[in-house]
Amino acid sequence: MRNRSGRVLNLDRLVRLQRGLGPPGTLRRLPVPDGMTAPLGCDAVAVPARFGPLLITRLPRVGCVYADEAHWWWLVPSDSDYALEWPAPARYATGAVVPDTPDLPGLIHRPEGTLPYTPPIPLYLALCRLTGTTPAWSRPVSA
Repeated sequence: MRNRSGRVLNLDRLVRLQRGLGPPGTLRRLPVPDGMTAPLGCDAVAVPARFGPLLITRLPRVGCVYADEAHWWWLVPSDSDYALEWPAPARYATGAVVPDTPDLPGLIHRPEGTLPYTPPIPLYLALCRLTGTTPAWSRPVSA
């Protein structure tokens, strides 16, 4: 498929465009703090607030974390959901978009340096452990 400029749009590009649309309603994006850069783009993983303090102590490196009364939001590089099934009750937010909230969550942790990311694999594994979920790559394959 070609866009108006004549460039070919492959399936990956079409999926990214569709994912960028997100759900209808008021959408707010978690900001990358001043002085930080996000060369890999930003997505976010939301977990219920009760898990936040438990997760933060289990991670070797913590990036930007935002929180409100209901959730803690962890900034991760874009496409950190590729080939991962984030365990419930976590929610993956493409583009670090926080849907339908009256106010953006507040920044509660800012790492030193210029990168805002929490490494997604340690976050995923810690979340799997807390929720009693077997990581996707450890599950038996059925034919």
